[in-house]
Parts: sequence; C-alpha cells; structure tokens
Amino acid sequence: MEVSSLPISASHRGKLISAGYTSLSSLSSLSPSRLARDLKISENEAVEILKIASRRSGLHKIESGSRAIVNGAQTAWDMLHEEESSICITTSCSNLDGILGGGIHCKEVTEIGGMPGIGKTQLGIQLAVNAQIPADYGGLGGKAVYIDTEGSFIVERVLQIAEACAQDMLEYNSLLRRDSQACGVDKQPKSFLDNIFYFRVCSYTEQIAVINDLVKLISEHKDVKIVVIDSITFHFRQDFADMALRTRLLSGMSLKLMKLAKNFNLAVVVLNQVTSKFVEGSFQLTLALGDSWAHAATNRIILYWDGNERYAYIDKSPSLPSASAPYAVTGRGIRNSTSNCKRAKLM
Repeated sequence: MEVSSLPISASHRGKLISAGYTSLSSLSSLSPSRLARDLKISENEAVEILKIASRRSGLHKIESGSRAIVNGAQTAWDMLHEEESSICITTSCSNLDGILGGGIHCKEVTEIGGMPGIGKTQLGIQLAVNAQIPADYGGLGGKAVYIDTEGSFIVERVLQIAEACAQDMLEYNSLLRRDSQACGVDKQPKSFLDNIFYFRVCSYTEQIAVINDLVKLISEHKDVKIVVIDSITFHFRQDFADMALRTRLLSGMSLKLMKLAKNFNLAVVVLNQVTSKFVEGSFQLTLALGDSWAHAATNRIILYWDGNERYAYIDKSPSLPSASAPYAVTGRGIRNSTSNCKRAKLM
C-alpha cells in the first residue's frame, strides 16, 4: 500500500515520498528518530506518522471475508477503513489545513460561505489548482471542474495562482530532494489551466443541467478530483416565486453532488453567499438558502473578518471539531496569515 493514501498532511506525504518512503512496508521497521532526521521534522511528528502508518497497515491486512454479505450493505469496519484512507486537497494555508484534518476531504461535500470580498472565489480557484499537484509533491495529480454562476472566475488570476504553485514545487524540489533523486518540475502553469474544465452558467436550469451531466464527464475523465460551484446560491436567490419548487430543486441537486463525491472519490466544494435573518429581535448575517440547505453539505465552513484578519470557522462537520484559523489572500493565492495582511478599508 502506498504512503500517498495515508491520512496525513500533504506536506508530510510529499516529504515521505521525496525521502524514498513510498510504501507502508518501508516504514514498518523505522525508528522515530531516523524518520525525523530524514524528513527534517520533529520526533513527535515522526511518532504520529508511524502510528498512522501502523494502523493503516493493520487495516490493509484484514481479510475480505469481513465485508458485509448483504448486497448493497457495508460494515462499519469497512467505513472506518474508507475514512482512514480518505485523501485531501491542501488549501495552501497550513493553519487552515490543520483545522480541516489535512485539507478539503474527498468523498465529501464542503460548503464555504462568507461575505463578499472575504476570499471565497480565491479559495475555490486555489483548490482547483491544488487538486493537480503531483503525487510526488503530496498532491493528487488530478483535474478540476469549475462551475461559475456569477462570472467571478478570472483566468488571469488563475494563471497567477498556477504560477505560484509551480514555483512552490520548484522550491520544494530544491529543498527536500536529495541530489541523487532530484528531478525537474514538469508541471507548468499552462498545464494547470489545461486541466480545469470550466462551465459558465447563466440560469438555474443551466446549473441543474451541468450538474446532471457531470457523471458522464467524470466517467470519461476519472482523474477529476474536485468540483467547485461558485456559487451554488446565485441563480436561486432571484425569480423564485415558488419556494417549494426551489427547495425541491436544491434538495435534488445536493443529493446528486453527494453521490458524485462518494462514487468518484472526489471533493465537491460549493460556495455560498450570506443573507440577513431576524433572530431574537435583531437582524443577523447567516448563509443563504435557508435552514433546509444547511444540511446539504457534509462540512460547512464560514469565512469572516476579525479586525483586519480573515478567519475560517468550521461551523458543521461530522468528524471535525469546531475551530477557527486565520488565512490570507495574497498575490500568490491563499496562504498563512501574516501581520502585513490588512483589510481594505472603504474611503
């Protein structure tokens, strides 16, 4: 079994592969101090990696006879095995990856919402680029689908983020690879753009049609690892007199996205807008589409301002504790927050 399946951070997976540890068996008799030295990490981090590798190795040895004998059923043990082998797409912000358990998880629908200008589209583009990072660098080496309902996908910005990602891989290559293993980075900015399938939809009927056709597209391109919808909300906030119809359409769409994520082992990221809600005598900001939609995603992340810094907060998740982390939107894309990251003020 490959170390690329380990549920650890993309950075640690990349370091393992760069140091020549490509299989679980290569870690079986390794001491924490040796692994820490080879990967240039702390011994505590090395101990945690070896523990996870040991658990994954044990799960892999379970006989297939433990599977459920009823057609269509699945044992809880199989479900645990799937969860342990879940793969993630890094956000390029280690603080954000930390609270997300390594990044945005495949086989799940993740909703990301927040006010205009908080960085939702920037994060969506970053994830579409990062899904393509090769396995040698701790990524998935896949492709992306980007469904744009608002016209906010700016290809020049995508190129900037792709160039920064390619530069990051060059720096990673020079710092971590041994001379005997060093190789050039063959992932060029143009190839990042070539591997993003872009759809511009201008009505809710077009949006539903594109989502219905995704099964066919991804069946032909099985290396697609992420679907980003920016935003799920736009065409459902206007021209809808029949709210019952809107609820049915959104419910059907969410079910299709959940099946898509699970059946094709990919991440679905839906971006959402905010609206106001009257609560206990005052208006408060909340994510759009109402209470019924709040249950449509596996994970819900809310982006918000705290003073001059942007923060991401895990509002709902079956496996992750509620937590928040700062992040920054820079010229290179999503990155860790720094003291120089200031909120633009309106004059």
